Amino acid sequence: MIELLWPWLLILLPLPLLLRTLLPASQQDRQAALIVPFLDDFGQGDSRIVHLRQPWLLRLAALAWLCLVVAAARPQWLGEPLELAVSGRDLMLAVDVSGSMDEEDFIIDDRRVDRLTATKYVAGDFIERRVGDRVGLILFGTRAFLHVPLTFDRNTVKTLLYEAFIGITDDQPQTSIGDAIGLAVKRLRQEAANSRVLILLTDGANTAGELTPLQAADIAAQHQLKIYTIGMGADEIVVRGLFGSRRVNPSADLDEKTLKTIADTTGGRYFRARNTEELEQIYALLDLLEPVEKDKQHFRPRSELFHWPLGLALLLTGLMAGLRARQTA
Repeated sequence: MIELLWPWLLILLPLPLLLRTLLPASQQDRQAALIVPFLDDFGQGDSRIVHLRQPWLLRLAALAWLCLVVAAARPQWLGEPLELAVSGRDLMLAVDVSGSMDEEDFIIDDRRVDRLTATKYVAGDFIERRVGDRVGLILFGTRAFLHVPLTFDRNTVKTLLYEAFIGITDDQPQTSIGDAIGLAVKRLRQEAANSRVLILLTDGANTAGELTPLQAADIAAQHQLKIYTIGMGADEIVVRGLFGSRRVNPSADLDEKTLKTIADTTGGRYFRARNTEELEQIYALLDLLEPVEKDKQHFRPRSELFHWPLGLALLLTGLMAGLRARQTA
């Protein structure tokens, strides 16, 4: 259907008639009226006044004015209502980008990669699957900051996650888990209480920030923010040196106890990701979270149509100007 965005502008339609009626006729008009029959013979007066009185020219002018007013009223074509997919949740991802995330203990396509690269590889697909969810991204190292606010634009979240790098928050190899949780609470507390979810991924322990993880977890629980924590890193890797090979635990600094407590306090769950396959399984389990039904929203696509009457008005005006110029030449 067609709809006028500013229909009140249609009151301007009778404006030319009102001006013609209310304003006094000019002296030039009265003189021209006396000599109309002999204008062409004597070459006197303004012949344009004669043409303005011709019925076809008045009709063209009236039609041009009608098109101009209709264009000003801004006609639009309204399409059929479309239902928006907004039945999901408000989901925030908090990703550790501290120095320890450069440990290369994950394998993708038979190639050893660092932990952040593995996170991007798996979390990118996870974000792509979150149709209907608003997704946001927090990056934390020495400091925590909001990299992407909650949005339905999953491609933007995915792109900015891929562009993150180790040390983006600071060049210090520290981790502020508590501050990351506190920032998530701040950003999610205004949303529906039963749709707030934080997925926090780290490979270490809290070594920076103003809030301790347990303090932040208590605040999150008060605001009904459910937190799922993921501990990154292999249990054992082989390191080759001058005196042979030795086995080391690259996840010695991972504070699993605190991560479990955070999850338990907020009603979430703790996961351990020792390799890429386990990380993929974790995100597959997170996909099984039941969506929270919200009020359905509808959208009607609009297409602007004002350029059609505007173009016709300009065409008619140009036609009248050309005809008058030709006849008075």
